[in-house]
Amino acid sequence: MQLVLALRSAAIAAQFLLILFVNLGLNYQLPWTPLFNVIVFELVFTLTSYLFYRSKQQISQSALLIQICADILFLSLLLLFSGGATNAFVSLLLIPIAIAAVTLTPILLALVAILAIASYSFLLWLLPMSVMHGNMQGHFFGMGINFLFSALVVAIVVGKMARSINQRELAIAAYRENLLKQEQVTSLGVASAQVTHQLATPIATVQLLVDELEEELAHNAIIDDIQSQLTRCSNSLDAFRDMVFDIKEQTIVTINISELLQQVSEDLRVNHPEIVVELQQQQADDTAIMADAALLPAIINLINNAVRATKANQRNKISLISCVFEGSWQLIIRDYGLGFALDKLQLLGVKPISSEHGLGMAVLLSHASLERLGGKLALTNHQAGGALVTLSLPI
Repeated sequence: MQLVLALRSAAIAAQFLLILFVNLGLNYQLPWTPLFNVIVFELVFTLTSYLFYRSKQQISQSALLIQICADILFLSLLLLFSGGATNAFVSLLLIPIAIAAVTLTPILLALVAILAIASYSFLLWLLPMSVMHGNMQGHFFGMGINFLFSALVVAIVVGKMARSINQRELAIAAYRENLLKQEQVTSLGVASAQVTHQLATPIATVQLLVDELEEELAHNAIIDDIQSQLTRCSNSLDAFRDMVFDIKEQTIVTINISELLQQVSEDLRVNHPEIVVELQQQQADDTAIMADAALLPAIINLINNAVRATKANQRNKISLISCVFEGSWQLIIRDYGLGFALDKLQLLGVKPISSEHGLGMAVLLSHASLERLGGKLALTNHQAGGALVTLSLPI
């Protein structure tokens, strides 16, 4: 909008100076009153538009359409009082079409092109018969065909190029955003590997101490509980090493959905025996997806988040729904907590965000793992309370 108004302001100054030069310098007898009335009206319209749109952050397509159509109207009136279709500047009617080609949708561009062609045709129709002597009638008819062809070329070619450039810029922006996200995930992966490596030694040391305590205090419930937790830590470290190796080798396998859900249920039974899991399977028994080593941890991370949210709300139940929709497997995870904070819902899974529950790392890493497999992650709040996490992967 600013560019359109700036171009019109420059055009107004050029029109004013050109009228003075033609009348005073070249001694042409152009009608002063109607021409200056058009310029004054054009100036008032431009100033009004500037004051109206200067504080607006978003400009609609219809607003731009009105401005471009106004340019065609003003130019047509100026041409009407200065020779009509015989005016050497009649080809300036192509400029609004070019502007519309890079700013408006194809339908609105077609409306602008039709208006410009209709304006030129009207100026041709108003030509007096006195100028049609000799072969001038064929000349003006050829000018009309030339303008029609030029208008179509500008609308089609420039419009197509503008849309292609816009699509390319959107693709580049999406690629940069995805690259930035992958860099963040890579940094988190490096940090996780370092921390995991550092944890191996103290866990081994604590394991030795627990073994000594078992010899002195056999069958002690507290020591048995510590031993089970240490076993979980050791198993997690071993699983992490295997997962790192598989990711490095980019190992992709086919996994049955029922088997995957069975592994998820087993993890919940072992790590969260107090949680009641309501599982609904609505897919065929032979439904399978492509998976890597990071898929199961990504799903478990999301479920662990649901479990924590449910516990924080003094509840002990989560719901899982497995189904196939439009060629994709979907796992819908519902907790019975307080739901997502609306001010942070748009950033979850996109970047680390600070909250009283952490930094949203689980969602970020799970989102990255799903995207690597061509999947998606959607976060919403359930209308009856709690949060809904929907992950989808192509079957």
